[in-house]
Amino acid sequence: MTEHEKELPPNSSNYYEISERDLPLHCPLPGMSLWNSHPKVYLPIEKTGDARCHYCGAVFRLVTPSGVDDAA
Repeated sequence: MTEHEKELPPNSSNYYEISERDLPLHCPLPGMSLWNSHPKVYLPIEKTGDARCHYCGAVFRLVTPSGVDDAA
């Protein structure tokens, strides 16, 4: 279970760091109930490393886990 598969209140934060395990990225994140949030939308983050949800304004940043080399 990744960090974002835990039960999360919908739209509880406006900044999230995600890893490649969380791809493809969508908002709301897994674990957030959809019934009281906005529709699920997929966000392109792979090219730039950053994305913003146009529904709730949440900002997502793709981070590399410590000890992993991007150049590999």
